[in-house]
Amino acid sequence: MDRYQEVIAKSKVTVDEAEIKKALDKIFENISELETPEVYAALLGSIDLTTLSTEDSDRSVAKFTTRVNDFDEAYPQYPHVAAICVYSNFAEVVKSHLDVEGVDVCVVAAGFPSSQTFQAVKVADVALAREAGADEVDIVLNIGMFLDGNYEDLCDEIIELKHTSKGAKLKVILETGALKTPELIKAASLLSIYSGADFIKTSTGKVYPGASLEAAYVMCQCIREYYEQTGNRVGFKAAGGIRTAEDAVKYYAVVKNVLGDEWLTPEYFRIGASSLANAMLSKLENKEVKFF
Repeated sequence: MDRYQEVIAKSKVTVDEAEIKKALDKIFENISELETPEVYAALLGSIDLTTLSTEDSDRSVAKFTTRVNDFDEAYPQYPHVAAICVYSNFAEVVKSHLDVEGVDVCVVAAGFPSSQTFQAVKVADVALAREAGADEVDIVLNIGMFLDGNYEDLCDEIIELKHTSKGAKLKVILETGALKTPELIKAASLLSIYSGADFIKTSTGKVYPGASLEAAYVMCQCIREYYEQTGNRVGFKAAGGIRTAEDAVKYYAVVKNVLGDEWLTPEYFRIGASSLANAMLSKLENKEVKFF
């Protein structure tokens, strides 16, 4: 057994689907207690406001960024989003138009959404994005390499991209909709965490099914176990198909119950979304709002 298989084998994180369902049912027993303005505001402040469209351009991304500036003036009573997430080539556009302090520039890079390109291209993409002003870099786990069991090359790639990011937060997207089973989601989580991921993220939201609560539970269990063993906190990001306040509150509840309140800040908890910000704002304002 090599060191990668050993990490997975030693983990006590449950992959039994019945146990996972039972745990989630218990977490959601009193979900209505979390449907409060305070939680809605916290969720709004944890959003990576995202535009990842084929039609994105310098002009459209600049306009998208300006809305975040405008929000800070229109709704000063609420927290601003945690980050603006765009394709890597738009990092400089966001950086040059963003006036709000505390909002990070996040990019998807390194062959997003498939992770299928030369490693040298991935490294160059991350390096160029960082140089252009990216504070956070979301990369995709090489699923083909993972399923082949080529853990050494997989982990070496994450480690190199972490080094290339030069202090930017590195979020590793597991694409849980492709992995499907708790066993594979657990293994991918552990390998990413032990390779230096600052966050593990559910999905790209592009090809496969997006976030699921079952995947979130397994991922958060892995983060918890790693923290108990090392004292190091890793963040969790849910992305792909989270559009309603009710859905967002459920992910909040999973993080709260598995990881604790210490994780319920933008430093360690994110939701990647394009329309969720309007849903949270509508809840806070008690009327439909389409600001973004």
